[in-house]
Amino acid sequence: MADSSTRTGKIPATIITGFLGAGKTTLIRHLIENAGGRRIALIINEFGDVGVDGEILKDCGVESCGEDDIIELANGCICCTVADDFLPTIQALLDRDVPPDHIVIETSGLALPKPLVQAFNWPEVRTRVTVDGVVTLVDADAVAQGRFAHDETALTAQRAADDMLDHDSPLEELFEDQLHCADMVVLTKADLVAPEALERVRSELTEHTRPGVHFMQAENGNIPVNTLLGLGIGVENEIDARHSHHDSEEGDHDHDDFDSCVVEIGSIASAELLAERIAALAKAEEVYRVKGFVAVQGRDMRLLLQAVGPRVNSHYDRPWKEGEARAGRLVVIGASGFDRAAAARILTGG
Repeated sequence: MADSSTRTGKIPATIITGFLGAGKTTLIRHLIENAGGRRIALIINEFGDVGVDGEILKDCGVESCGEDDIIELANGCICCTVADDFLPTIQALLDRDVPPDHIVIETSGLALPKPLVQAFNWPEVRTRVTVDGVVTLVDADAVAQGRFAHDETALTAQRAADDMLDHDSPLEELFEDQLHCADMVVLTKADLVAPEALERVRSELTEHTRPGVHFMQAENGNIPVNTLLGLGIGVENEIDARHSHHDSEEGDHDHDDFDSCVVEIGSIASAELLAERIAALAKAEEVYRVKGFVAVQGRDMRLLLQAVGPRVNSHYDRPWKEGEARAGRLVVIGASGFDRAAAARILTGG
């Protein structure tokens, strides 16, 4: 498939969105490690003030995507700060002596994709860059368990099983808006779901996608790069036709139901101990996500972890660098007003 830049003369940009814990960073790491020589620039928007995703991706060691090609925007939700942060960043990339072949944008789990796409119609950039496609990642295992579904029965059952989920929270609308804007939906963690349940997930999600949207499955972010890049859609030209729950609203959408904090943590005795602490935190506070890295005593490699509620996925991603402080940093994302001090105390064992 020809890259959209060869057809329009514009640099293509792919927006990768998805809810908390859907696996965006894992997918992007696979993408840049298998880019086939493309010069890729990354714009990463994290919720909170910790650059965990950026640090993970900068450690890939891929020559065509160096540290200068990974730009982190941590001053707020990318869809609410387009004029202040996003547009100047795009312009700086376009003005480079050697501009990138492709721009990949990882939104936070709280971002609405539609306002971000609309920014590509600004006069400063519209003739030079185009939205190649919007890719939405969905945690198939979570959906199979009733999270972010319209079915009242499923929501009630999930509420009873998981104290973290607030029936009246805006999570469901955010989830649906990301599906409404998608050109491709990637189902992650599908290997954890029985075939008949996975088919129900597809059917449920199709109710919130436009006709012709493709569904794909990915395990550990492993998906052919050419299926993600080079869609050539030019989403900014048709964005008004993509429905959003926030179409009638003026100004920024509300993030007041979410909060985050950063927990600095020393070395821990074992990965199992940290998993126990995260499970205790999920039980004690309304926390949606924990992500970051830690040092484990007796191990020369850094432990990278991602947790959704009490469920923790972790692996040793690289050796500690010479002179690097062997200390951990975790970002905690939860409902507004969750006890930050309690979160730090639980995670550090204090």
